[in-house]
Amino acid sequence: TGEYTTGYVGGAASDSDKGAGVVALTMFDLRRRSKVDRVGMCGVNGKKFPGIRDHMQKCIGDVYADMDLTCDTFPGDNEVDPKAYEAASASFKAGDVAVIFTPDDTHFDIAMECIKRGMHVMVTKPIVQTLEHHQKLAAAAAEHNVLVGVEVHKRLDPFYADARDRARSTMGNFQYLYAYMSQPKHQLDTFKAWAGKSSDISYYLNSHHIDFSEWTLAGIARPVRVTATGSTGVAHAKDIPTEDSITLTVQWQNINDKTLGCAVYTSSWVAPKSDVHSQQRFFYMGTKGEINVDQAHRGCSVATDATGYGSVNPLFMKYTPTNGKFSGQASYGVKSFENFIDACRSVNDKNSKPEDYNDGSIATVHTTLQGTAILEAGRMSLDKDGQPMDLIYEDDGHNPIEIKPHTF
Repeated sequence: TGEYTTGYVGGAASDSDKGAGVVALTMFDLRRRSKVDRVGMCGVNGKKFPGIRDHMQKCIGDVYADMDLTCDTFPGDNEVDPKAYEAASASFKAGDVAVIFTPDDTHFDIAMECIKRGMHVMVTKPIVQTLEHHQKLAAAAAEHNVLVGVEVHKRLDPFYADARDRARSTMGNFQYLYAYMSQPKHQLDTFKAWAGKSSDISYYLNSHHIDFSEWTLAGIARPVRVTATGSTGVAHAKDIPTEDSITLTVQWQNINDKTLGCAVYTSSWVAPKSDVHSQQRFFYMGTKGEINVDQAHRGCSVATDATGYGSVNPLFMKYTPTNGKFSGQASYGVKSFENFIDACRSVNDKNSKPEDYNDGSIATVHTTLQGTAILEAGRMSLDKDGQPMDLIYEDDGHNPIEIKPHTF
């Protein structure tokens, strides 16, 4: 029910670039276009729902024509229930879809509950926090024959998708990648309920570019070692026990000749407020070429009396209506969900099988284990004062089976 779902944070609209939310808005629009029928929303504190309904009416119902905001909510408006997801999932049927955007440490239990009920499941990144949990979800998805995926919308960003295809087709073996992603200091307040308690900034933001690497290098290279370092000071001054910035250095091994490449992923939530909510960019170099992508600056800036100056990215979400109606269907923030809904409908209609989407068209639970292993190994390395962690494979396999501290 938070920022990415509804845009409602701390009793008001988020002051990020997602004030109207993404998930709920997209689902209401998909219902308008007859791809979704019943919509439900589940949180822990039902006392927030009257405010959320007012917020959605103001930011969605009053802005876009023909939007039906009918939504079943769990728990009741006067209830607080950390396990409300059990009643919520029980009210849906096999073949329905669960979209999970909750604190990282809750993903596994909620996803498993929905999978066991025969629901297709999409989970925000990181899908889970440990390789063990990821392996269990993958096994359950196969057992119940449901589609389980990770919501990593950068795969739908045309800049990233083109960079991936160029890297795979023209740039040879992997050599080096540097990726940076940050958000402003006030995000520490937005996420104070879990920041440093159940997750960290690496799980939250490094997961984006780690997924890009896993997707890009599938069949080309695999991660074999992770070393993590952190920066501290700002969060601690707010009595939030977490790192300000986290850098993961990951050694990748090219599969064809066992040569090595290096990737550096840095994420931070103590950046100053600037022209964008999230700085995000990467540099990729292969043995035959290189590419730079700055996802934060697309050559479009806007200045108004109300909001001041900013660089905008309508490729992610287009909130401005056209002739009174929501017109962001081509945005990759929307397409990420719509593609998953379309795939689930196809599976339900027997036109495809869940395993058909392991081709990279969707970030399925079966094709994203490397990313989870890197993130967990990073946390393990931080907790061991920067000790490198090795990812262990069976022979020439592509999915890591365990993580072990490196011995020198």
